[in-house]
Amino acid sequence: MDSLEKQLICPICLEIFTKPVVILPCQHNLCRKCANDIFQASNPYLPTRGGTVSSGGRFRCPSCRHEVVLDRHGVYGLQRNLLVENIIDMYKQESTSSKPAPQRTDDQPMCEVHEDEKINIYCVTCAKPTCSLCKVFGEHKDCEVAPLKSVYQTQKTELSDGIAMMVGNNDRIQGIISQLEETCRAIEENGRRQKSQVCEKFDHLYAVLEDRKMEMGLKVTAEQEEKLNYIRGLKRKYEDHLETMTKMVESGIQTMEEPEMALFLQTAKPLLQKIGEASKEAPLEKVERGYENMDHYTVNFRKESRALRTIDFIRDEEEEEEEDDGAGAEEEGRTETVASGGANIEDLPPLIAPTPLPQPNPNTVKNTSSS
Repeated sequence: MDSLEKQLICPICLEIFTKPVVILPCQHNLCRKCANDIFQASNPYLPTRGGTVSSGGRFRCPSCRHEVVLDRHGVYGLQRNLLVENIIDMYKQESTSSKPAPQRTDDQPMCEVHEDEKINIYCVTCAKPTCSLCKVFGEHKDCEVAPLKSVYQTQKTELSDGIAMMVGNNDRIQGIISQLEETCRAIEENGRRQKSQVCEKFDHLYAVLEDRKMEMGLKVTAEQEEKLNYIRGLKRKYEDHLETMTKMVESGIQTMEEPEMALFLQTAKPLLQKIGEASKEAPLEKVERGYENMDHYTVNFRKESRALRTIDFIRDEEEEEEEDDGAGAEEEGRTETVASGGANIEDLPPLIAPTPLPQPNPNTVKNTSSS
């Protein structure tokens, strides 16, 4: 019977269930009054009619924290547990028939001042239980007292209401905690997504700069190779001419050393003809001074550097409109757009283009005769 009594205790009022007993969707039981108290504490702002909530709402089961959703009938829409009610009736009948009246006198505490007197009244003024002799002759004779049972019922009801209120407050706090956790997850996810987008934008900017660097490098390399090929070809011409002249000089020295006049004359005649023909040939080309310079490929990135350093995130539309109204020049407006971070990569100021590749021609090449 003691084990059965424990199963019939309401988790709110800590008493045996009173009719009617309602069964929650999680299969736990409550007194209807206790269920209604928890419901009102969890939904303090819902409209009431005659002390009863007249619209739907929700609360949590005090046993398992399962959320119970009610319709417009409130707790009166919950199903009664007739089986538990019948068991309670049988238990009460069995308790009254098989057990004598409870000897509560043995368990009742005794007065500390009058050891033979039981505590049977409550001093309202001092807020403590006491005995009748203390009221008549003792320290509580001038105090206001009340029956112990009535104060017991009142304070038990207050405690039950306080527990129900705390349960409702805990539910609201748990809901706020869940919302804050969800907000933290949303902030983390949004931060990761925005950082990924920023990295993609900068990667695109890096790619554009790499393409422009490659294009300009190819232009410089093309002119470099063209000038080198021209100078190398001219160098080979000079080397060939030098080799021919050197051979003539060697032949002339050998002819000068010939002691026989007849042999000398036979050899000198054709040699003189070759020397004369060589002197009549067109002179070789001569490179103009400064032909080796590549300074015309100088670039200036001061404007682009300022634009890149002012890159920022997009601000509110109202701020952008105010800046557009205050801008006086088209170039300043374009710089502000880049500074706000809203411009595309293609909108950046173009890099300084190099001058056209100079081609060697009679105007850039001097010959020995003109010099």
